[in-house]
Amino acid sequence: MNRKLGLGAIAGTLIASLALVFVVTATPAVDAHSGQGAGADKAAFHDAMRKLWEDHVVWTRQFIVSAATESGNLADIGPTTDRLLDNQTDIGNALGQFYGEATGDAVEALLRDHILTAAELVAAAKAGDQAAVEAASAAWYQNADDIATALNSLNPKHWPLDEMKAHMRDHLDLTLEEAVARLQGRYADDIAAYDKIHVQILGMADMLSDGIVAQFPAKFTR
Repeated sequence: MNRKLGLGAIAGTLIASLALVFVVTATPAVDAHSGQGAGADKAAFHDAMRKLWEDHVVWTRQFIVSAATESGNLADIGPTTDRLLDNQTDIGNALGQFYGEATGDAVEALLRDHILTAAELVAAAKAGDQAAVEAASAAWYQNADDIATALNSLNPKHWPLDEMKAHMRDHLDLTLEEAVARLQGRYADDIAAYDKIHVQILGMADMLSDGIVAQFPAKFTR
């Protein structure tokens, strides 16, 4: 799809909403992956990882719906933003249980960088600064590659770099497709894009959980 067209469409309605990211602090209780740890059930862990990443796309979608209205943001935009940021902390905490707290914090920071770079993209598009739009777009996709590289470094055997990069870039492409369709009032296309996002993110979640089980077999009972 045309990314430049998408960014221009997003700018008008999301700029104020994305600014909320700079003032929200997420400190959630992590319970979606409580089955992790020594002796955890593989199936329960698999489902918990899916839940984390389903939350990621569900709350991203809810944010888009809340922000993409002609008369301004819906009243739930603040709590929705909070919940979306909570999920990034949850994912970092989930990885931290296996790879250490510092690693979990680093992954969370990369996810937050994704949001901040998206805000830069929107601001540049709103200002009509095409050079800044292109620079921010490149940074956004570079951030996705950085997340993939960080994950690959933790588990190179089971999380191949090329596959991780493809998962992350597909996630960005599909989310942009979803947002642009919503903002342009193409609701059938918006829904179809979300269905694709849901399938894609479950595939990524399964890759992550399968890789952790294979890397730490002693932590799982069956």
